[in-house]
Amino acid sequence: MRLPQIRMESQMAQIQIQQTSSRQEIRQPEADISIRQPHAEVSIETQPSKLTIDQTKAWEDMGLMHISRFIEKYANDGRQGVMDGIARRVKQGNGLMKIENDGNPIASQAITNAYDQQKQLGITFIPSHFAVKTNYEPADVEINVNINRPVIQNEPQKPIHTYTPGNVTTSMRQYQYLEIDVAHLPRM
Repeated sequence: MRLPQIRMESQMAQIQIQQTSSRQEIRQPEADISIRQPHAEVSIETQPSKLTIDQTKAWEDMGLMHISRFIEKYANDGRQGVMDGIARRVKQGNGLMKIENDGNPIASQAITNAYDQQKQLGITFIPSHFAVKTNYEPADVEINVNINRPVIQNEPQKPIHTYTPGNVTTSMRQYQYLEIDVAHLPRM
């Protein structure tokens, strides 16, 4: 004998999830930069140097001088000679005036006036040392520099940002079901 049976067959439901990842992309374009450097402005002003050479004394030492200088020199020499003569005569006159003092002024004056003064020998350099005079004024240089600053132009670029959002999709992969079957049921 067969006993009645209830047979149950079931299947669980299954959910399916599909996910698409989000996508983000960021690009940064380079900034546009332009740099321009203007030239510096330089100005140089120069006052030339000056060299003065005076050879007048050297030429005079060699006896070569301008006629006006000759006249001046000999006039001075003549004037000095006259002054020396006057001084000598005054001195001799004073000596004769005081003849009562010790000594023999007439004899000593006669000896002095009779003989010329002896010339002294010596080495002389013609022209004399430092007869040529030099004077030097250095050049005056003035330098002016005008600095020009660089011209910088900068244009930034905005970043390029793209975003694709992700997606989640759910669906039924398998539906649930329940099947009930009765077996070996007596027939009536």
